[in-house]
Amino acid sequence: MKTFTNEPMTDILSWAQKILKESDTISFEVLNPDISRGHYAGETITLDRISYLYHSYKAWSDLGELLFCRMLTPKTVSEHTVQITYEKLDLSDSFHSSEAKEEKYGTASRFAAIRKNEEPAFLSAYLRALRSVKVGEKKRILNLGINTGDEFDLIRTIVPHEKYSKIELVGIDYSESVITVARERFHEGNAIFHVHDINDLASLNLGRFDLIITIGTLQSSTLEFKSLFASLVQEYLSKEGAIILGFPNCRWMGGEMIYGAKAPNYPYSEMSILVKDIYYCKKYLQQKKFRVTLTGKDYLFLTATKIF
Repeated sequence: MKTFTNEPMTDILSWAQKILKESDTISFEVLNPDISRGHYAGETITLDRISYLYHSYKAWSDLGELLFCRMLTPKTVSEHTVQITYEKLDLSDSFHSSEAKEEKYGTASRFAAIRKNEEPAFLSAYLRALRSVKVGEKKRILNLGINTGDEFDLIRTIVPHEKYSKIELVGIDYSESVITVARERFHEGNAIFHVHDINDLASLNLGRFDLIITIGTLQSSTLEFKSLFASLVQEYLSKEGAIILGFPNCRWMGGEMIYGAKAPNYPYSEMSILVKDIYYCKKYLQQKKFRVTLTGKDYLFLTATKIF
């Protein structure tokens, strides 16, 4: 097993990339991060006359993610060191690679196994957005690309029942199987779900909403991003309404949420399209007298509230 003491991260990264070309797992011995908590990456720690460069468990976890690996539970090797093991992710185990259309996100798809609300990086940012728009005070909420309803479920969780029961929730998705599940989950009577093409919202006669939520939907290749977004603001948002837009900056594969959006024609994360879409929405909303904030990491949440 390879041992690293005072080698810089450039050496470790290069070694790991080389080994992973031939192997599905790698293990190496490093300084136990718990021994010198509070140090920054790269600080020198000397123990028993051996100099180590410090790296936290977060640093080792980040390295594994960058290598498209999962980090297994570290094992104690000696008084001062632990064994770090990475296991390659199955990159084919992803809904992104599916060629299906209507049911790419259906209940039988790999996407159905994903529970974004159980990922702290998603949950924290989405909660902040909901609280920023004062979701409990809204009367009508529209969600485009609702799937089985997880985004409504979080609202149901954080809003007191007496307020929640008075909110009309409207969810739209083109997958019939997920809408069937959503209808079963929300049987209180204040939620309505439509199996419908988001490109044709006009035929539903939806009216206007106090809050519009859409997470990971507007960037679909089947939608006209700019025109759809403009129509949501102009035709479906109430005078005092708010918007929460979630832009994926991650990929789902092998049971993991991996940071970084995958762009066409690039073998690595490239965020030009993501940044361009966010900037367009931010500028558009600011021109319409909205206060706009951008938060999050693996999902970037653009939250807009009206300025009066």
